[in-house]
Amino acid sequence: MKKIKIAQIGAGHDHATAAITTIKFQKDIYDFIGYAVVEGDEDAYNNNQWAYEGVPEMTVDEILNYPGLDAVCIETEDRRLTEFAIKAAEKGLHIQMDKPGSESDEDFDRLIDLVKEKNLIFHMGYMYRYNPAVIQLKEDIKSDKLGEIYAVEAQMNCIHPVEKRKWLGNYLGGMLYYLGCHLIDLVYGICGMPEEVIPLSMPIGTDGVEADDFGMAVFKYKNGVSFVKSTAVEIGGFERRQLVVCGTKGTVELKPFEWLGDDSPGVFSPQTTGVREAFDSNWHKKGEYYDTAVYGRYDAMFRAFAAYVSGEKENPYNYEYEKELHKLILRACGKVGQYE
Repeated sequence: MKKIKIAQIGAGHDHATAAITTIKFQKDIYDFIGYAVVEGDEDAYNNNQWAYEGVPEMTVDEILNYPGLDAVCIETEDRRLTEFAIKAAEKGLHIQMDKPGSESDEDFDRLIDLVKEKNLIFHMGYMYRYNPAVIQLKEDIKSDKLGEIYAVEAQMNCIHPVEKRKWLGNYLGGMLYYLGCHLIDLVYGICGMPEEVIPLSMPIGTDGVEADDFGMAVFKYKNGVSFVKSTAVEIGGFERRQLVVCGTKGTVELKPFEWLGDDSPGVFSPQTTGVREAFDSNWHKKGEYYDTAVYGRYDAMFRAFAAYVSGEKENPYNYEYEKELHKLILRACGKVGQYE
């Protein structure tokens, strides 16, 4: 495969350092030509300059007009992701854009329509799509090993400092928009569009934080109910991150959904996932448990993007999938109107 010429726009997203580090690690598939820091990203960049060492700093215009550039990775602060993705699409560049997109359904729809019109690869930064346990789980669902799926329970909790929790107030839905979008992607990918969405996000009410630092939404389907929960105030929450899928023939529990794995050469952010499978109706039988092999948290996602750009593989997350997922995220965060 010919190396993909890529640049990164932005340093303000929480995944920005992970993105640039992973691309630097993947020298076999990427030719990393540079990065640009946009207005508002300066503090995040200054706090993480180690990640950008050895990569040329450029302006946004220099990147967008770089001869032979194939793709860009958009890693600005969340509210500006779509803005810069549109600029890249207008230049005919393939796009790896971090989550969750935009609070404006109109802007996101415009972006999707533009990349579709220009036949560009558009790939969101939902790395759990490439978690090996999730991939196996979806294969088991497709083969009917779990039977009819009637419930998905997804949690992604952590502890954030007070200032970060206050920052969540910049976004509709707070923690659910910022982090819970990963979980909504999983529910939508497994169950599709629900008949009803019940937003339940709220402030915990401590430390003077008025933002929605407790995020939750319930999704009602014809044959069951699913929910997602993402909080910024849960002690021990990282260890309890989980995805549970219940079917009429069996249940699969991924917990801990992600945990630090042993260092692996050439892999950034090594992780492992615990898997418990239950296919026996005996109440007292725990089911089989195993840990996945160590994998890079972002490695497979960026390798997949390169394969889509090169034409070696077809992106299974097409334009309509991303557009409908984004609508669902906004509904779960409490946005009403045309998506009710």
